[in-house]
Amino acid sequence: MSTPFPFTAVVGQDDLRLALLLNAVSPAVGGVLVRGEKGTAKSTAVRALSALMPALDVVAGCRFSCDPGAPDPACPDGPHGPGASETRPARMVELPVGASEDRLVGALDIERALAEGVKAFEPGLLADAHRGILYVDEVNLLHDHLVDLLLDAAAMGASYVEREGVSVRHASRFLLVGTMNPEEGELRPQLLDRFGLTVEVAASREPDQRVEVVRRRLAHDDDPAGFAARWADEEAAVRQRIVAARELLPSVRLGDGALRQIAATCAAFEVDGMRADIVMARTATALAAWAGRVDVLAEDVRQAALLALPHRRRRNPFDAPGLDEEKLDDTLEEFSGEGRGEGEEPDPDDGPGGGGGRPAPDDDGPRNDDGAAEPGAGEEGGERPADAGSGERTPARASEPFRTKVLSVPGIGEGAAGRRSRARTEHGRTTGARRPRGALTKLHLAATVQAAAPHQRARGRSGRGLVVRRDDLRQATREGREGNLVLFVVDASGSMAARQRMGAVKGAVLSLLLDAYQRRDKVGLVTFRGSGAELALPPTSSVDAAAVRLESLPTGGRTPLAAGLLKAHDVLRVERLRDAARRPLVVVVTDGRATGGPEPVALAERAARLFAADGTACVVVDCESGPVRLGLAGRLADGLDGVAVTLDELRADSIAGLVRDVQGTRRAA
Repeated sequence: MSTPFPFTAVVGQDDLRLALLLNAVSPAVGGVLVRGEKGTAKSTAVRALSALMPALDVVAGCRFSCDPGAPDPACPDGPHGPGASETRPARMVELPVGASEDRLVGALDIERALAEGVKAFEPGLLADAHRGILYVDEVNLLHDHLVDLLLDAAAMGASYVEREGVSVRHASRFLLVGTMNPEEGELRPQLLDRFGLTVEVAASREPDQRVEVVRRRLAHDDDPAGFAARWADEEAAVRQRIVAARELLPSVRLGDGALRQIAATCAAFEVDGMRADIVMARTATALAAWAGRVDVLAEDVRQAALLALPHRRRRNPFDAPGLDEEKLDDTLEEFSGEGRGEGEEPDPDDGPGGGGGRPAPDDDGPRNDDGAAEPGAGEEGGERPADAGSGERTPARASEPFRTKVLSVPGIGEGAAGRRSRARTEHGRTTGARRPRGALTKLHLAATVQAAAPHQRARGRSGRGLVVRRDDLRQATREGREGNLVLFVVDASGSMAARQRMGAVKGAVLSLLLDAYQRRDKVGLVTFRGSGAELALPPTSSVDAAAVRLESLPTGGRTPLAAGLLKAHDVLRVERLRDAARRPLVVVVTDGRATGGPEPVALAERAARLFAADGTACVVVDCESGPVRLGLAGRLADGLDGVAVTLDELRADSIAGLVRDVQGTRRAA
């Protein structure tokens, strides 16, 4: 077994180490979600924590790690009477991103269950992690249904396995630690809320600290055992402190004053529900125990808020995480006194930032009475003539995002789990049955009985039993939803560059990005203007990155529509090689003009036919405005074998857009 990097040798990352230690002291805190860029010691710190956890006494031979002093009465390996016990280190179990549901919760032997009526249960990772650490690296890439199972077990302290009427339940209490790189996509808010604490980590920008990181890493790699021996005393001291804090924890007093500060802080940052209050209370108590105190102080409440609230405060998906510490200090100060009047309330005008309300946009110029941006210096109040000039304009701010209608890819796919298009998935409604390919995971009971019934006489069936053989087993086929690659192809030419018009276009794309975030899609961004097109954002799961690129999008120049379409087609070709199962949805945002290069209209038509030939689902968002419209976007949609929608029709609450969908509206080539 390899020697882990010592926990106490990790340089910096104070918040990360503190959050992990608080969970070691009080697992009821609810685990830690560690967010940060790659190469910031996230995994190293988590793996190092397992060596600090106190050893466990377990019932000898129990696959579910029952405590000899209080065995689980419903343990599948029980009942456990007085008997032998053994001591072993606390486990750290890693859940791979590609794990199956059966690997997580355990599996039943379907053949024995049908033929013999016995519960032949093979425990999964949730059983292995009982009374230890369950570590999920890249938790944001884990399929949603696995995250749901994982967090339900963490909340209830037990795992339930149901297979065709056969039921198994076992204890599953563990310290849940997840790590993620936000650039690869976010977790849904309701799943974020199930993690007790969250920590943002980043590499130090101090040269001396970076030097020390490299020095220690190289020393450990050269001689892991020797390096660990040099830190043995520090490791032992932290281990003893964890044990002492656990013993002190039941004696810590959480007074009414601290509770009032906790409640006021959660209310000030507008967190939903009561879980934040409970987590803050448990965290503040653990902080006091870790400090060797029996009373919770205001400093404990403040630190608990910084760890428990950033991922719970109400914010838009594209807003930066974190808390406004000035607002936090003001709230704690306001509710620090014991003699607060009954009718007093915090000042509702706390200003922007920190999650107390929607952050105010940065002003880049004067605004009118409705809050809309006024034309900047040297800009016309109306729309600029098409393709007038080639100079860049100051990027226009996006208008307020809105809820969009559902755009989906026709047919049935087999891509990654998501919420956009129909797909064959492991979870969803049952649509049929087939012979299993590999291990049987979802039995279709009726189809299995139907396959076995004609052979009962030949198999010598006696009595009421049904003789079922492996060839009779049928796998249930299920239909759910998949995530897609939504590739935005945005016209940034002069004909789109008028400030008011481009602001509406950016608002529409931002709304579609928000929809993609909620539906677990990958997104990419191609822009075209002037003399060519560029891939502004390669396909990624981070819609935050796409929103940032969109906000700073330069505009102006001619309209090389063909170049934009060809660039998008090339991006899709490469992505199909990387992930053939993920189906694309191309969203072209343009007024349909084509003015760049020789024979621009003919070239654009030929480029559009490439998408039609590939069968790629396409939507053209028609940005043409004004009393006289040329209908160019509609003709482009015909060439793409797609559908055109206006900005108004894109809204989910638009009367014109209530029924229209990509599904069923593609025109014949």
